[in-house]
Amino acid sequence: MRNAFAEEITKISLMDNTITLLSGDIGNRLFDSFKEQNANRFFNCGVAEANMMGVAAGLAASGLRPVVYTITPFTTTRCLEQIKIDACYHNLPITIVGTGSGLAYASLGPTHHSCEDIGILRPFPNMTIFCPADPIEMRLGLNLALKKDGPTYIRLGKKGEPNLHKSEPKHFVLGKSNELRSGETVCIITTGTIAANAMAAADQLERCGVSTHVESFHTVKPLDTNSLERLFNKFKTIAILEEHFESSGLYSAVAEWALKKTNVKNRVISFGVPDKFLHHIGSQNYALNHFGLDSDSITKRVLDSLGVA
Repeated sequence: MRNAFAEEITKISLMDNTITLLSGDIGNRLFDSFKEQNANRFFNCGVAEANMMGVAAGLAASGLRPVVYTITPFTTTRCLEQIKIDACYHNLPITIVGTGSGLAYASLGPTHHSCEDIGILRPFPNMTIFCPADPIEMRLGLNLALKKDGPTYIRLGKKGEPNLHKSEPKHFVLGKSNELRSGETVCIITTGTIAANAMAAADQLERCGVSTHVESFHTVKPLDTNSLERLFNKFKTIAILEEHFESSGLYSAVAEWALKKTNVKNRVISFGVPDKFLHHIGSQNYALNHFGLDSDSITKRVLDSLGVA
């Protein structure tokens, strides 16, 4: 996904000379093409991410369209005050990109885990939170983010994520969910690149006779409450899958919406990271398996909830 991001931001920059890319001392070779085309619009700000966000705010206030890019915990938790005050309070058009979100960098230890980023940014007024499921959603959403007023956070995976959409969605809008797979019995609502595990679990559930719908809520804020209304009316069993702490991400956002309703009687299953740190080092798949976010675990819990042996 990060390669697709580099290609798309370079393509957009050739059509819009206000696009300016700031990097936190990573992705230097990744952005070689961007630098060749826009030598004066790429800034390596070093390992000084709070300062980088302040620089981005100054550029945005001067009429440019800054894009801030680095590993997720360093572009969110490390400069949270600057995001709140410089970007959100002033409602500046800054696109904040976090790469290797969730547990993608599990092999580098807890400093590189980011299972809280949605939760800490979701309360901020003016912030849009976009978590593409695949490179297709990323390309479409990036173009839209760079045309809107106000800050946008884009939560990327790392590399090698597959395209999950069979074709480009005809009507892709930030704040509106997209169907990844049609089904009739169970609905999996998911966000971000872990949607690939939702699709794999849907395949397994289908083989067990459970027709499974998968919906990509690529935008966590603003939340698509119209789609939630539609899905909760259609499906008695809803599973919510995210590579994020359960306590503050998509599940929390949906729960807040549901609590305001008086007629919600659905069975809701939450698949997310529990209130625990991961104290072991391993691959992303190892970490997902550890927390029961692999397709086998998802399938088993859904079948158990339905009473299917």
